[in-house]
Amino acid sequence: MANIKSAIKRIKTTKRNNQINRFYKSTIKTFTKKYLLAMKDYQVNPTPENLSIVESNLSIVYSKIDKAIKKNVYHKNNGARKKARLYKVLKTIKTS
Repeated sequence: MANIKSAIKRIKTTKRNNQINRFYKSTIKTFTKKYLLAMKDYQVNPTPENLSIVESNLSIVYSKIDKAIKKNVYHKNNGARKKARLYKVLKTIKTS
Protein backbone atom coordinates (compact mmCIF):
# COMPACT_ATOMS: atom_id res chain seq x y z
CA MET A 1 0.00 0.00 0.00
CA ALA A 2 1.22 3.47 -0.83
CA ASN A 3 2.25 5.82 1.97
CA ILE A 4 2.53 9.03 -0.04
CA LYS A 5 -0.65 11.07 -0.25
CA SER A 6 -0.40 11.72 -3.99
CA ALA A 7 0.16 8.01 -4.67
CA ILE A 8 -2.97 7.17 -2.69
CA LYS A 9 -4.93 9.69 -4.75
CA ARG A 10 -3.56 8.19 -7.98
CA ILE A 11 -4.65 4.72 -6.88
CA LYS A 12 -8.20 5.98 -6.26
CA THR A 13 -8.23 7.76 -9.62
CA THR A 14 -6.97 4.67 -11.40
CA LYS A 15 -9.65 2.48 -9.82
CA ARG A 16 -12.37 4.94 -10.78
CA ASN A 17 -11.12 5.23 -14.36
CA ASN A 18 -10.79 1.45 -14.59
CA GLN A 19 -14.47 1.03 -13.71
CA ILE A 20 -15.52 3.66 -16.24
CA ASN A 21 -13.40 2.06 -18.97
CA ARG A 22 -14.77 -1.38 -18.14
CA PHE A 23 -18.32 -0.02 -18.43
CA TYR A 24 -17.67 1.45 -21.90
CA LYS A 25 -15.95 -1.70 -23.17
CA SER A 26 -18.68 -3.95 -21.80
CA THR A 27 -21.40 -1.83 -23.38
CA ILE A 28 -19.67 -1.94 -26.75
CA LYS A 29 -19.31 -5.72 -26.54
CA THR A 30 -22.99 -6.11 -25.62
CA PHE A 31 -24.25 -3.98 -28.50
CA THR A 32 -21.83 -5.66 -30.90
CA LYS A 33 -23.29 -9.02 -29.98
CA LYS A 34 -26.82 -7.69 -30.51
CA TYR A 35 -25.75 -6.36 -33.91
CA LEU A 36 -24.24 -9.70 -34.92
CA LEU A 37 -27.35 -11.59 -33.79
CA ALA A 38 -29.53 -9.23 -35.82
CA MET A 39 -27.17 -9.80 -38.73
CA LYS A 40 -27.68 -13.57 -38.46
CA ASP A 41 -31.46 -13.06 -38.45
CA TYR A 42 -31.17 -10.90 -41.53
CA GLN A 43 -29.00 -13.49 -43.24
CA VAL A 44 -31.63 -16.19 -42.62
CA ASN A 45 -34.59 -13.97 -43.48
CA PRO A 46 -33.52 -10.97 -45.62
CA THR A 47 -36.47 -8.62 -45.26
CA PRO A 48 -36.43 -4.81 -45.18
CA GLU A 49 -37.57 -4.87 -41.55
CA ASN A 50 -34.62 -7.03 -40.52
CA LEU A 51 -32.27 -4.80 -42.50
CA SER A 52 -33.55 -1.72 -40.67
CA ILE A 53 -32.98 -3.49 -37.33
CA VAL A 54 -29.43 -4.35 -38.38
CA GLU A 55 -28.70 -0.80 -39.48
CA SER A 56 -30.14 0.69 -36.30
CA ASN A 57 -28.00 -1.67 -34.21
CA LEU A 58 -24.97 -0.70 -36.28
CA SER A 59 -25.59 2.99 -35.65
CA ILE A 60 -25.90 2.33 -31.91
CA VAL A 61 -22.60 0.46 -31.86
CA TYR A 62 -20.95 3.23 -33.90
CA SER A 63 -22.14 5.87 -31.46
CA LYS A 64 -20.91 3.85 -28.46
CA ILE A 65 -17.50 3.37 -30.08
CA ASP A 66 -17.28 7.07 -30.93
CA LYS A 67 -18.11 8.00 -27.35
CA ALA A 68 -15.45 5.60 -26.05
CA ILE A 69 -12.91 7.23 -28.37
CA LYS A 70 -13.97 10.65 -27.14
CA LYS A 71 -13.50 9.55 -23.52
CA ASN A 72 -10.06 8.06 -24.32
CA VAL A 73 -11.16 4.51 -23.55
CA TYR A 74 -10.11 3.46 -27.06
CA HIS A 75 -7.47 4.94 -29.33
CA LYS A 76 -8.98 6.45 -32.47
CA ASN A 77 -7.36 3.83 -34.71
CA ASN A 78 -8.69 1.03 -32.52
CA GLY A 79 -12.19 2.47 -32.78
CA ALA A 80 -11.87 2.92 -36.53
CA ARG A 81 -10.73 -0.69 -36.88
CA LYS A 82 -13.70 -1.95 -34.85
CA LYS A 83 -16.15 0.09 -36.92
CA ALA A 84 -14.58 -1.07 -40.19
CA ARG A 85 -14.87 -4.71 -39.16
CA LEU A 86 -18.52 -4.29 -38.23
CA TYR A 87 -19.35 -2.61 -41.51
CA LYS A 88 -17.41 -5.24 -43.44
CA VAL A 89 -19.76 -7.91 -42.07
CA LEU A 90 -22.80 -5.93 -43.23
CA LYS A 91 -21.26 -5.31 -46.65
CA THR A 92 -20.53 -9.00 -47.25
CA ILE A 93 -24.08 -9.99 -46.28
CA LYS A 94 -25.69 -7.30 -48.42
CA THR A 95 -23.74 -8.23 -51.56
CA SER A 96 -24.38 -11.96 -51.29
